[in-house]
Amino acid sequence: MAFAERKVIIEEIEKLRGSKVICYLTSVRPNLQASMAQDAVRVFFDHLRLLPERPAKKIDVFLCSNGGNGTVPWRLISLLREFSDVIGVILPYRAYSAATMLALGADEIVMHPFAEMGPIDPTVTNDFNPLDPQTNQRLGISVEDVKAYVSFVRDTVGIRHEDELVKAVEILSQKVHPLAIGNVERFISQSRMIARKILLTHMSEETSKHKIDEIIETLASKLYFHGHPINRKEARDLGLQVAENPQPQLEELIWQLYLDFEVEFKNSEAFDPVSELFASTPAPVPINPAAPPQNAGIPLGTSVVHDLKFAAVETARLSSSYDVKKRLVVYGHQSVFEPMIREESLKQGWTHTPAA
Repeated sequence: MAFAERKVIIEEIEKLRGSKVICYLTSVRPNLQASMAQDAVRVFFDHLRLLPERPAKKIDVFLCSNGGNGTVPWRLISLLREFSDVIGVILPYRAYSAATMLALGADEIVMHPFAEMGPIDPTVTNDFNPLDPQTNQRLGISVEDVKAYVSFVRDTVGIRHEDELVKAVEILSQKVHPLAIGNVERFISQSRMIARKILLTHMSEETSKHKIDEIIETLASKLYFHGHPINRKEARDLGLQVAENPQPQLEELIWQLYLDFEVEFKNSEAFDPVSELFASTPAPVPINPAAPPQNAGIPLGTSVVHDLKFAAVETARLSSSYDVKKRLVVYGHQSVFEPMIREESLKQGWTHTPAA
């Protein structure tokens, strides 16, 4: 199914919801996950400018993402509120971390039975984080991991004496740079601040302060595990405005729309360039025809070109896609089955296709 067919589904959802729908998805493909990023804000604005009326009666954001930049949700909610006083969020599948933050800004959240949200505690990476010895990349530090270490030392082990607690923190600082730990604390404070500002776009500090505090505290620290999935019943129990008993027809349209995007993003297929490089290499012909072929590794210079979709913003009027075209080239071998691969970016950026 292409944009023309998705446009029909989007318009059907708009009729049922009495809204204008804008879709925002980032890749959740295994080994090729993409993040919510600042460049999408401008793309949102380009789509919102095409709305047939302003302010719109209601805008629904059809959202699927593993998260990303923590400031993007605040920018998007602020922008959406410029174009409508009523904002809904429709969740077909995953809406983790920053995507959960965006959902907090909705007057109503429509969750498909398969949908899930997650905690908003950030995993932070900067130049002071420890290195992964396998990849030589900086490891992300979870806010909850740092807090859990301190709780383990104090509450589980039972170390209460101030000098011993200082030693425990010193041990942590030998493994993790103090500035990296400070960065973690700064990000969790920012996450809580943004979540509060987003909730206050449709809730009152005077009448709902306790409810707001409880939502933020639960999502930021009480779930313990960054990957904890929050289904729609749990989301309601948290105090979020999750729609009760959505129409079966609406749920079916939501799922149809997601499945089409899933195919376009190839979310059900793991990105495995090494296997593709092996598959593109002809099997060696043995000198002795009776002997089984021996794999001598992928020849140097072997390459494959990939067209990869990282993000999409789409309405019934315009389809925008962030695509990357890259070439992977074998330039050496660590072993027969471990080629050294160089990535060459051939093209990347947003492309825009108006509706016919």
